[in-house]
Amino acid sequence: MSAARPLPAVGSIFLDARGVDRALRVSWHSEQDLVVLSLWRDNVCTGTFRLAVEEVPQLIDLLRTGLDRAYRHAPTRPVGSESHQAAG
Repeated sequence: MSAARPLPAVGSIFLDARGVDRALRVSWHSEQDLVVLSLWRDNVCTGTFRLAVEEVPQLIDLLRTGLDRAYRHAPTRPVGSESHQAAG
């Protein structure tokens, strides 16, 4: 477990839905042909996964497929169905 380090030039941080003390950090390491996914809690790295660059398209396809399915099965609201309170 290590303390937080600056992200490489290409990377991002995603906060966990359970709270801001948990995060997923994604960083490209082009010099090693790797993408590193790391799990963070309270600014401490609790685990890493090294994904070879050639496997990134497969991960992207999986995420895209899941997102497409989620949108297809999401309930839709008719236009103008937002709830409004009457004034007065």
